[in-house]
Amino acid sequence: MSGSFPTSPAASSVTFKSIEPTLVSVAQNLKRQVRRRGGQRWQLDVEFPPMTRSEFAPIYAFALSQKGQFETFTYIPPVISTSQGDTSESPVVNGALSVGANSAIIDGVTDPKTGIIKAGDFFKFSGHSKVYMATADMNSNTAGGVTPTLNFAPNLLNAVANDETITFASVPFTVSFTQNITQFNTDITALYGFSMSLIEVF
Repeated sequence: MSGSFPTSPAASSVTFKSIEPTLVSVAQNLKRQVRRRGGQRWQLDVEFPPMTRSEFAPIYAFALSQKGQFETFTYIPPVISTSQGDTSESPVVNGALSVGANSAIIDGVTDPKTGIIKAGDFFKFSGHSKVYMATADMNSNTAGGVTPTLNFAPNLLNAVANDETITFASVPFTVSFTQNITQFNTDITALYGFSMSLIEVF
């Protein structure tokens, strides 16, 4: 790990891709057979707006220091890395989770409350770097029979301990570059263009 990618200037756009290797075969009678390999990771294709030299220089210096695909670092995407829910809450896991789980009972949150974490929000457990996505809104209303449950995808990569905390604001993705060439462009306007493709690592 070699640090955190500079937060300023922020990217102008980020394309997210979920990569889930699947084996597919089609027989001569056109019947389809499919088997999942069980893995998942995120790819982020990041575009920056035109930058002045003083804005661009620290970004490219950091990128060059990664030695192509050799190093790993954290990157916090703008906007999407923070929950649509209530980030003032401090949820923790209620009970240990095993590898392969896709839901967690949560405590440490206001009760009753709706939309603490929203479907489509990224989050991570404090004990490992993998980033997950909530697949349903997480609500709390114990008196009404609603236990706060966080449903997520992909399935859990590492075991999670009881009372492990959850990050759902400014979620850091642990990544590396997808290629060994780091390039930029500039012209007579003295503005610099830069884009990068990142892959989640764990």
